Amino acid sequence: MSTANRTSVWTRPERGARGPVPSLGRADITAAAIRIADAGGLAAVSMRAVAVALGTAAPSLYRYVESREDLLDLMVDAAVAELSPAEPTGAWLDDLVAVARLQLGNMRDHPWLPDALQRDLSYGPHTMDFFDRCLWMLEPVDCPTTSKLEAVGLMTGIVTLFARATAPQQPFMVAATPEQHPHLFAALAKAGDAAPRDPFAQAVRSVLTGLLTAASDSDGVG
Repeated sequence: MSTANRTSVWTRPERGARGPVPSLGRADITAAAIRIADAGGLAAVSMRAVAVALGTAAPSLYRYVESREDLLDLMVDAAVAELSPAEPTGAWLDDLVAVARLQLGNMRDHPWLPDALQRDLSYGPHTMDFFDRCLWMLEPVDCPTTSKLEAVGLMTGIVTLFARATAPQQPFMVAATPEQHPHLFAALAKAGDAAPRDPFAQAVRSVLTGLLTAASDSDGVG
């Protein structure tokens, strides 16, 4: 269901007015759903599975959430709440790289999170807090707010790519030979003498710098 056709779960009461005195809350339901997803992936999360984990019947959950989409929104927001970025230092690029590292750890703790973020997401309060903190870090950058929000989105996309990636069992360079791959072999030999790089930080820095610098230059034209 598209967000255009449903209301945000955060705009509705914690539970429906009908029914017995509640023994659960949205936080309990969300925590149970996250435990299921952490163990079995996003596909394992259903209203029935969550109800079983909580020792109740699936219909009882509909007093708190209207659909599985609501549940996934709650799960994403609860995961984002774990980030807790530090306050800005004034070095906006370093600050955002630190945030990206927090995101990467968060997605590796919750491998289902990248898939959940690909949906038509309804942003919750913790997610809004996250964007607010990132914009605070970006205050020194002279470019439109829309560009800053795009930068945060792209940063999250880079994090998602790294979170999904798995390390190869054997580096591809072992297959390179000086006879068959002279240019590749020479390049890898030189790279082996260089100090180890951090490809994750480099990717985040390059994309953020390129995008925001271009946005700043464009904003100043005319």
